[in-house]
This record gives sequence, structure tokens and C-alpha cells, in this order.
Amino acid sequence: MSVFDHKEFDNHEQVAFFSDKASGLKAIIAVHNTNLGPSLGGCRMWPYANSEEALNDVLRLSRGMTYKAAMAELKLGGGKSVILGDPRLHKTPEMMQAMGRFVEQVGGRYITAEDSGIAVSDIQLMAQNTQHVSGISAKYRYDGGEADGNPAPSTAYGVFVGLRASVEYALKTDLKGVRVAVQGLGHVGFRLAKHLHEHGAELIVTDIYPQGVEKAVEEFGATAVHPDEIFDLDVDVYAPCAMGASVNQDTIRRIKAKVIAGAANNQLAEESLGEVLRQKGVLYAPDYVINAGGVIDIYHQRILSTAQAMRSHIEGIADNLTEIYNRSSQQGLPTNVVSNKIAEERFKK
Repeated sequence: MSVFDHKEFDNHEQVAFFSDKASGLKAIIAVHNTNLGPSLGGCRMWPYANSEEALNDVLRLSRGMTYKAAMAELKLGGGKSVILGDPRLHKTPEMMQAMGRFVEQVGGRYITAEDSGIAVSDIQLMAQNTQHVSGISAKYRYDGGEADGNPAPSTAYGVFVGLRASVEYALKTDLKGVRVAVQGLGHVGFRLAKHLHEHGAELIVTDIYPQGVEKAVEEFGATAVHPDEIFDLDVDVYAPCAMGASVNQDTIRRIKAKVIAGAANNQLAEESLGEVLRQKGVLYAPDYVINAGGVIDIYHQRILSTAQAMRSHIEGIADNLTEIYNRSSQQGLPTNVVSNKIAEERFKK
């Protein structure tokens, strides 16, 4: 099947495939839209079942970055890259250096950054062969702490303020005693759990890797459940912070939460599920709106800014969500459709 015929193609400007035999690198870069500026998006390394699954992921993710940047009012476009392989087993310095050469070949139309399976140290290795990287020379951190270039703290903080605003809107309460099911305890999910714990939320957590779960149980008093059980819990909030499409035709019938607000990209397996959630009375925080803290962080690192300006910009995620929720209620439309309309007004020419 041609990439042009792919169901997630959506008029991407460029999709590039790269293979480096010496390092074993197999990767894809997708540039969705550059109307507002060069495309920015993290590099993800994941043990995809096959290349079709990887292509589907990178196309959806890059499109989401276009909408994310537009909703966050950044002068950036949307792009993404994926590396096929298990980062815990297959990642090598040589592979990261080869990825830098791949990014350089795209000629500045795509700027890469840290994402799932990729650390700041990996981006530094890529930077040996390309200047089109971000997140390795950070000057600010949203909380005034020491900046190390990792955007995950800002992503987690943005998801936290967005989740809190969503709970206030839907449940008319603060976070104290609110039951939150967190799916995925990686760089962002664990930090989100920490914020929630500090504000009195009751946590139920899961992950395919046990280390983060054990740490959350020990440090936050969280309750651990099997990954498949997370959808069936009697909770107030479901916070997906792992891979996409966790809200699908199967799980949507099982989710009892009244709010879905998490860090994962592409949480809805199909856009039509937004209307199903609306009819069920579930408030859905559009993923690319609530998880924009990381790209906001990276943007502020690239301009003359301050830690306070970055923090204020991230906290604006709550206002964006409230505007979407109000329009959704007024227009009788699902929140994902409303947010798409707002974003498209900003980036389409």
C-alpha cells in the first residue's frame, strides 16, 4: 500500500524512511504541516510489531503535533519520528548517531526532541550529526529548578493543571480524595502521579514495567493493578499516559470514569469516539491540548524567555481546556471536534 493511500496520511508534506545497516537503525520521519514554522516533534523508540504499526503511529503523532503547536499558539509546525526497536534491548550510541544523520537529511524542516524510549543523552548523540535538535541546552525550568533539557517535567505539570481544571469543570471539586487511574508510569506519568499525590488524589496505577509501579506504591501509597484492569475501575478520572488508542471500541464500554485526562498522544483510536464519550457524559481532555507542556518548554528554550513566562504559558493549558469545554457544551459537539476546529483555524492556509 502506498503511503498516500494510508488512512492516516492526511496530506503530510513529507514522509521519509531510513535504514542504516551498520547500526541496525530503521526509522521514519513524518512532517505533517509547516505553515506556522518548522515541524517539531519528539523521537520515539518502541518495539513495534511491524513497520505498518510504526508508520501508523508516526503519521498520527506528527499530525497531532501540528494541532498541539497551533492550540498552544506556537510558531511551529508538526512532525514526529519513530525508531523501530526495544529501547531497553536494541538502542546503541551508533544507532543514535545514525538517527542524527537521518534528521540532518531532512534539511531543517524537522526538529527532533526527546520522547518515549529516548533520553536527553540520546538527543545529544544525535546532535553530533545534526543541528536540528532541541532540549539539550535548556536555560529554564518551569519551577525555577535546574534545567537539564528534559521536557518531561513540563509535560507532566501541564497535564496536571489540565487534569485539575477538568475535574473542577466536570466534578465541581478539587483533587482531594478524587480517585485517579494512571496508566503508564514513565517519564511523564510518574511525575503526574507525584503532582496528584501532593494534592490529595487517591491513585490506582499500572504499567507494563514493574519498576515505576513499585515506586509509586512505595512513595505515593498507590494501589497497583494489572494493565488490563485499569479500564474497569470505579474511579473519577482515567489518565492514559502510555501508548495511544487506549480509548477504543472495547475499552470505551468499560471505562467508568467521568473524566479522561492524561499525557498519552492519540488517546482515541477513532475520532468518532469523542461523540460516544460526550453521549456517555464523559469529559474528554483532547490529548494534544493537555499534553502540550513539553513542546511549550522546548519553544521557550529556543526564544528569549524566562522560567516564569514558560510556567504561565504552560498553565494556560487550563484556560484552553475550559474554553473547549464551554464551546462543546454550547455547540453540542464533542471536545475533540471543537479543539480540532480551533487548531485548524490557526494553521490552515
